[in-house]
Amino acid sequence: MTSQERQNILALRGSGLTYRQIGQKLGLSINTVKSVCRREEAKKQLCRNCGNHLEQIPRRKPKAFCSAHCRTEWWKQHRDQMNKKAFYHITCANCNERFVSYGNRHRKYCSHRCYIAHRFGTEPP
Repeated sequence: MTSQERQNILALRGSGLTYRQIGQKLGLSINTVKSVCRREEAKKQLCRNCGNHLEQIPRRKPKAFCSAHCRTEWWKQHRDQMNKKAFYHITCANCNERFVSYGNRHRKYCSHRCYIAHRFGTEPP
């Protein structure tokens, strides 16, 4: 298939025609039209947060974000989609209160204040 045929397919698709209509108009299989359109769409991936164009590197995991900042901002806004499983229920070594620690099962204190009080035997100012 020539680049001119690809451009014709994409132009017709951009004008709102269906895959079947484009195939009939250009004398191509509907599956050929679908393949060309899907390959072109795969090349035009956008950042999930800001919508900027992403440059994908061949033979690497596809990028979803353009920068670490965009990734952080997106996850801040979509906390419900996180799959957190590393919750640990621990008793504080100072105040004996139960608290939940995420991702650190070796944590001993519920707060910095309790750490200081236990370590130095006084309450911080």
